[in-house]
Order: sequence, then structure tokens, then C-alpha cells
Amino acid sequence: MPILVQNDLPAKQILESENIFVMDERRASMQNIRPLQICILNLMPLKEATELDILRVLSNFPIQVQITFMMVESHVSTHTKASHLNKFYTTFSEIKDQRFDGLLITGAPVEQMDFEEVEYWEELSQIMAWSKTNVFSTFHVCWGAQAGLYFHHGIQKILMDKKFSGVYREKVIHHSKMLMRGMDDYFWCPQSRYTKIDEDAVSKNPELYVVAEEEETGSCVLLAYSSRQIFVTGHTEYDRMELDAEYRRDVKRGLNPEIPKNYYPDDDPNQKPMLTWRSSSNCLYTNWLNFIYQETPYDLAEIPPIEDSSYVLHPNEPDPEGSLL
Repeated sequence: MPILVQNDLPAKQILESENIFVMDERRASMQNIRPLQICILNLMPLKEATELDILRVLSNFPIQVQITFMMVESHVSTHTKASHLNKFYTTFSEIKDQRFDGLLITGAPVEQMDFEEVEYWEELSQIMAWSKTNVFSTFHVCWGAQAGLYFHHGIQKILMDKKFSGVYREKVIHHSKMLMRGMDDYFWCPQSRYTKIDEDAVSKNPELYVVAEEEETGSCVLLAYSSRQIFVTGHTEYDRMELDAEYRRDVKRGLNPEIPKNYYPDDDPNQKPMLTWRSSSNCLYTNWLNFIYQETPYDLAEIPPIEDSSYVLHPNEPDPEGSLL
């Protein structure tokens, strides 16, 4: 939420330099408020569990957020009841003429396939292209982040010999960005994937910059177009037991998985997993909604095409002096 202060309060300029949203009296008197319109493209098989995860982290924002759930038409979901999908989900063909403040694209269990081999890749490509004109900011998660980086910026994914599984300590390298406001120097993030992104290609791409990373797993949070495109390679939305369920599933499949890192006390799967990422996850998603709340035009018809957004920071540039909180 913005802080409302008098126009000439001395602290106002300092707070604004720290990316804290301060609204002066003049702007407050002219402000129109409406619910934020957020569309969630749910690509996960267990859609109801994913709904709960995402809604939990979006629920901490004090402004009303109106959710539209979308599913792809070119793939038939077999893990969620048709009655649930028919009642609560829409399709791209039904909403393609609408505009949204934000779009969230989830992960999907297809990362070991080439992008073009995914059954719904053509439809997803249409949705991602549409997001550049009809959505103010798009938040891509895990495989959704890899798909977005590939489609929008040509960044390939690389198949690894073993799976990243666990909770990793991510380093914030650009505190000055709105998405990192309120974050500590390090935060924890669940990772669960067999692939990583081409970090060398990211470092050479002037449209992308990394704001949080980890030595082993690589980039965690990447931004483009002044934060209008957000790519998070991990699962900050996961609840306490998600990695546990995945680990036990892989054990039953005979995959001989490694015990998820930094997850079970004493690396003992018989103990209750530690929840160490909830506060940073809430901060991340609240910052995203706050960014949208500040920047999206009141009239969604006035959303500018994403290419009109200027680049604020190159990946190889340090934080501006004095930006560290």
C-alpha cells in the first residue's frame, strides 16, 4: 500500500529513492481505485493445489484482486475434474479481446521436452505474444519462466544430469528494483527442475537483467522491460509439503532421487520439512501487485505495448550508489 504524506515532507524524497511508494496529497485526491485484474494461466496437472498455492501468496495484498483462471484448449487435463474446469476456468479464445493488469503463467511438468514438442506450445506462444499488448506485467514461474525466456528472448534451457531439488539460498544482487523491495540480502526459494537456463546467453542479452541468483542453480529472478516481464525459475509459491510430495513420488517411481537440499531437519525425510521461504514469497508477490497497482493505467485500454517500456538497468551494472537498504 502507498504511504500518503504531505507534498513537502523531507522524508518523502528519501523514501522514493528506496522504491517505497509514497503518494502525495495531490495525486491521492485524483486517484481512481478499482480491483486489479489478474489472469492465471494454470498449466499444472493438479490445478486445485496450484490454485491454492498462488491464491495464498496473492492474498496478502490489501487492494481487491479479481482472479480469472485460464487453461489451454489444446491439451485435455486428466488430473482435474471436468466439472471444476468448466465452472472455474476460461480459455484464451474467450478472453483474448480483454486486457489485464497482470498475467501469471505457472510451471508445467514438460521441461525435459523441447519447447516445440509440447502439445500446447503453439497456443502458449499465442498467449505470450498477446501478453505484450493486452497485459501490463507478466509473471512467469519455473517452466513458465523458461518458456517465456525462450519465446520472448531466445534463451535456451539446458538439460542437467540430475535434478535441482530443495530450498536454495538466493542472493539479491539488485536491491534497487521494485520487486526486491523489503528483501534481505539473501532469501530462500524452492527449486524443482531438471533443466537450467543458458546463463551465458542471459548475460549477453541487453533486454534482460538478473536481480537474484544462486551459485549452483543460477538465475532465480530475472526482469525485462522495466519489470513488465518477470521470470522466476523457482517455486516461491510452494507450500511446506510440495517438495516432500514430489520427493516421495519420485521414490515410488524408482528414480532414486536425492534428498531435497535444506528442506528436512538433519536431511531426514521422516521429519517435518522446514518452511523457510514464506515471508520472502509473500514479499515478492506483494511487490509485484504493488508495482502493477502503481503503474497500470486506470483504463486498461490505455496499456502501452510492452516494447514501449524503457530499459532501466543492464545486467552487468551494479546497483546505483546508495540504493542498498
